[in-house]
Amino acid sequence: MSQVKENDTVKVHYTGKLTNGQVFDSSLEREPLEITVGEGKLIPGFEKALINMKVNEKKTVEIVKEEAYGDIQKELFHQVTKDQLPQDIQPEVGMGLASKAPDGTEHQFRVVEVKEDHIVVDGNHPLAGQDLVFDLELVEIK
Repeated sequence: MSQVKENDTVKVHYTGKLTNGQVFDSSLEREPLEITVGEGKLIPGFEKALINMKVNEKKTVEIVKEEAYGDIQKELFHQVTKDQLPQDIQPEVGMGLASKAPDGTEHQFRVVEVKEDHIVVDGNHPLAGQDLVFDLELVEIK
């Protein structure tokens, strides 16, 4: 029986959880995730966990933050004056905002603080700074 190796395209079901057991994402109610291992499209720890798995194998792996979304970076917090926001937006903590850079790239932010004249936004991935747990089931090696 073959095992997953670098550059294999695989289908995998997963459930991603925080270390406290709270589920943040799962493929169980939809099609399995199809990826090519080694392309770097997923967090490094997830791809590494797939290496050497066999079809129908299940395992649970803990992925440290350094192999997931990294540490929270303080330089990704920004203060924005309310007059820089579109007039129809009422910012609230937890709200997602997007900003376009002059080169056309889009950046996602989350409002973390609302003051009278400004807000503070966080550009870190929502799972940055956290160790993650994944339940994996390898469905297919193509």
